[in-house]
Amino acid sequence: MGKTILEMSHITKEFPGVKALDDVTFKVEEGEIHFLVGENGAGKSTLMKVLSGVYPHGTYEGDIIIDGQVQKYATIRDSERAGLAIIYQELALIPDLSVYENIYLGNEQLKGGRSVINWNETIRKAKIQLEKVGLDVDPSAKVRSLGVGKQQLIEIAKALSKDVRILILDEPTAALNEDDCDNLLQLIVELKKQGVTCIMISHKLKEVLAIADTVTVLRDGKTVTTLKRAELDEELIIKNMVGREIENIYPERPNKNIGETCFEVKNWGAYDYGVSRQILTDVNIHVKKGEILGLAGLMGAGRTEFALSVFGNPKGYKVTGDMFVNGTKMEFKHPKDAIDQGLAYVSEDRKKDGLILEQDVKENLSIASLKALVKGSVINKNEEIRVAEEYRKNLKIKTPSVEAKVKKLSGGNQQKVSLGKWLLVDPDILILDEPTRGIDVGAKYEIYTIMNKLVEEGMSIIMISSELPEILGMSDRIYVVCDGQITGELPREEASQEKIMKMATV
Repeated sequence: MGKTILEMSHITKEFPGVKALDDVTFKVEEGEIHFLVGENGAGKSTLMKVLSGVYPHGTYEGDIIIDGQVQKYATIRDSERAGLAIIYQELALIPDLSVYENIYLGNEQLKGGRSVINWNETIRKAKIQLEKVGLDVDPSAKVRSLGVGKQQLIEIAKALSKDVRILILDEPTAALNEDDCDNLLQLIVELKKQGVTCIMISHKLKEVLAIADTVTVLRDGKTVTTLKRAELDEELIIKNMVGREIENIYPERPNKNIGETCFEVKNWGAYDYGVSRQILTDVNIHVKKGEILGLAGLMGAGRTEFALSVFGNPKGYKVTGDMFVNGTKMEFKHPKDAIDQGLAYVSEDRKKDGLILEQDVKENLSIASLKALVKGSVINKNEEIRVAEEYRKNLKIKTPSVEAKVKKLSGGNQQKVSLGKWLLVDPDILILDEPTRGIDVGAKYEIYTIMNKLVEEGMSIIMISSELPEILGMSDRIYVVCDGQITGELPREEASQEKIMKMATV
């Protein structure tokens, strides 16, 4: 058994009306890769915020012990001095600053102790940190010019520049494609060899099983179990996470009743003035009533761009081709036009585009359907609360109240609010863009169950997903997108990961 570098002993953290952590004990050995898993709202991120000083000493009960010494952090700076660094799912980089400026932001390299930055030294050291993470980019490049995968590595380089001993990564692969995920996991293994202890929060059990030395499971703010490498088993982890066995994460849909084509585009194209290029070319897609249609492809292939172009074109693309809803030719100039014709779009980035984080649950649920809640010229608040409560129960949204701020909810519950907002509109065609990104296996199962129920009731769903098991597990039919074009169509029974990847990389 290795040396314990970190112990969080009997940690309890409360917010108004919610006990987020309840007597959690958590131990990490030096030089290991330790995964923290659990459903959304289990307390994982809260525990790491306690550890990193976001929630300072005195705002929680219990002790943080590093190398046998109790720590009492007042700020994040204090935890950094103790050798901790945390990287959040939402990257904290400044897009218009250079790579080297971002790496040493807040840790400036000064000339001889003076208050003048030594830029030559900053660039020299930034190159060293970039080599450590295996990233070959110009340190002077603006961060915004780089992809998400490279930005994630810059965040890690920034952490390493502070002589980090314990690196905490909160959902580091949530927004990465498969290649970038693999590269990041390889880097974590390399950092372990260099003596860095890594704590990772993840919902992707495939990567947990691939590199974890130890896994600790939280459920409802409590420690459930800790499993060593030799004990790791996907079904056992899921059972501990959700408190029950889930034999098939993709629930069967026995009552398939797929009807006629209800939505179609012919020779569809889109030109993006922002990047000065054609992003969709000669796309032909149709969707049938009661069908889940999967849109597969690599990140940047044009799937989200397709969704935006048909949902009222909010990005202002130059659109060509024909669109038909229930056989009638349509032209949407605004998302409102699409909504009026029975379309709804649950966006890929719930925090940026799907929700108003400062508003409460009921206001987010009702925002797309206020017309139905207006009495005279005033919103009927009682009806708004009633409807919000109904959807809270139906979607199993975990919140102390429908008047709680959405920003206080876990990722999975935020996603349910984002979905509920559009279900209130009662659409005929629902576009789901990465519907389960960054949420746990239990919440995924609940969303899949909701999707099945909706199509059984006659709704049609277009599901965009980067997770091939999800595409294969939920779709009735699959289109593959590559470089803005449809490169293949597969019925569910003929589809495989190999066939889809071949079409996605033509």
